[in-house]
Amino acid sequence: MTYRATVRGERFKFPDLRDLLAKANEEKSGDVLAGIGARNERERVGAKMALADLTVADIMAAPLIEDDINALVEKRLSASVADFSSLTLGALREWVLSPSFGVEWSASYRAAFSPEVAAALAKLMGNKDLVLAASRLRTVTKCRNTMGERGTFGVRIQPNHPSDDVAGIMLSAIDGLRHGCGDAMIGVNPAGDSVATVVQIIKGLQELVRHLGVPTQTCVLAHASTQLEAMRRGAPLDLLFQSVAGTEAANASFGVSLSMLAEGREEVLEHHQSRANEFIGENVMYFETGQGSALSADAHSGVDQLTLEARAQAVAAAFHPFLVNTVVGFIGPEYLANARQITRAGLEDHFTGKLQGLPMGCDVCYTNHVDADQNSNDDLLLLLAAAGCNFVMGVPASDDVMLHYQSTSFEDAAAVREIFGTKPAPEFSQWMQSQGWWIEGQPISGLPSASDVALSWGNS
Repeated sequence: MTYRATVRGERFKFPDLRDLLAKANEEKSGDVLAGIGARNERERVGAKMALADLTVADIMAAPLIEDDINALVEKRLSASVADFSSLTLGALREWVLSPSFGVEWSASYRAAFSPEVAAALAKLMGNKDLVLAASRLRTVTKCRNTMGERGTFGVRIQPNHPSDDVAGIMLSAIDGLRHGCGDAMIGVNPAGDSVATVVQIIKGLQELVRHLGVPTQTCVLAHASTQLEAMRRGAPLDLLFQSVAGTEAANASFGVSLSMLAEGREEVLEHHQSRANEFIGENVMYFETGQGSALSADAHSGVDQLTLEARAQAVAAAFHPFLVNTVVGFIGPEYLANARQITRAGLEDHFTGKLQGLPMGCDVCYTNHVDADQNSNDDLLLLLAAAGCNFVMGVPASDDVMLHYQSTSFEDAAAVREIFGTKPAPEFSQWMQSQGWWIEGQPISGLPSASDVALSWGNS
């Protein structure tokens, strides 16, 4: 079907929905690289105008890609989508931005938005709209603690080490804990992907959690197959991690299939049953996504980055994850060229994920060769906090020594919590209080150093 619009006397024609969605997207260097982006701002406005007149039913009746993700989405979508399928995207936007939507969504529509509809809606919103709409949507999950409650702001400690030295990893993790970080997770990106390395790191992190009594989750971000084999060899696995993308072909390039994820989740749940009284919930998956991943795998099928990101989030939603993290600026300037594009993508990803019922977090980050800096990182961090983001990263000094990119620090997270009056997960807050490291939710002065905490542990 062809779509048309006229802007100040200039006529635009879009041959199909795939082209219309791509042209309506905000400027992204990845869409330009793929040859699908709008040629100019006037064409972009024309595409948005044509898109706003389509109904939800129109979007859902025109699949962009025929692959296994479609069946996964159809299986998950609730029948309540029929309540608003006749609305135009323009009218849907007004409803989603209305004060009552959050309550209605929570009661009936958590699983009613397809990824394509979520992405199309985001294309019609400004940055402020994305913040406002997302701030009203909360998804609470449970593993070893509770994440996502209103008034909380979580942090994943990322204590990476370039040689996977377990002592170095644990010292960095202790430093994060002292700052009130780590309630979302202590998650390590290993330098090596061997099963032996993963077993060693998982066991070290679990010993840290056990010794200090920290109510949090641990994860080693190797390939899912490596983590499962480590678990079979005796590693106490809390969360199963995997990066996912928005097409079957892109997931295959990651060495992942939907059946593999389903089987892995069941195996982890069975493993948790053998660890009595450690878990308070059954959200056992941790996923990472990010705009540009399908394009970098040459598996985008001509679909724009935002729509593919929403499809990746739909994959994650099918497995009831504990956390989902959009690593927004990590892939590089070929996909998001500058701070403006990174900021936009972070807000889009957060909104489309929240609308699909996900516990969304964000690695607010950029690579060293992109046109961004710590000030622009701070801008996105504050916008996401205002939008109710579930968690962000806690990286020592915000400069990852192993992955060589810039993210957010322990101190950044503490500042955000002070500005917005938020706290860590409730169980974690209580633990910090019991350690004597906090008084009424605020860090005390004169805390023991990370090395002192490690030394006292060693002496005990």
